[in-house]
Amino acid sequence: MNAQVWIAILVGLAAMIDDLARRQISNWICVAALAGGLGWQAGQYGWTGLAYGFGGAAAGFAAFLIFYLLGGMGGGDVKLMTGFGALLGASRLVEAALWTAGVGGILALTVLGVRALRDQIRKPVAQSGLDAQQKLKAASIPYAPAIALGVWLSLVPKG
Repeated sequence: MNAQVWIAILVGLAAMIDDLARRQISNWICVAALAGGLGWQAGQYGWTGLAYGFGGAAAGFAAFLIFYLLGGMGGGDVKLMTGFGALLGASRLVEAALWTAGVGGILALTVLGVRALRDQIRKPVAQSGLDAQQKLKAASIPYAPAIALGVWLSLVPKG
């Protein structure tokens, strides 16, 4: 495994742990992804690689910005994909985004199914004491696992 794969693994694990534990992704994780990605690109390909990394970061930002603006994901998810974009470059980021969408769909269906099954087995937990922000957080699905898995799948050698 090369440094690119190790950066993706470490950043992905940190983001998943943080998102599952706190339901948000720390800025330091996103900055580490961006710095690691730009550093890897520059180390591999020099100035051209650095430009490729910035292009990937812009593509990662643009790919998820619309979902953030529509309220479908948080800002940490957009920043994480920006960092991974720097690591992957724009062309491989498209593949990672497609893998992420597929994994995210499966994850969402699984979570919804488990919640429905849980509610059938026992009465739904009363949320009347929660404010709107807490209710939204309880209903949301952490997306860092889908992003990390999508990025990892895009790095699997083909053929």
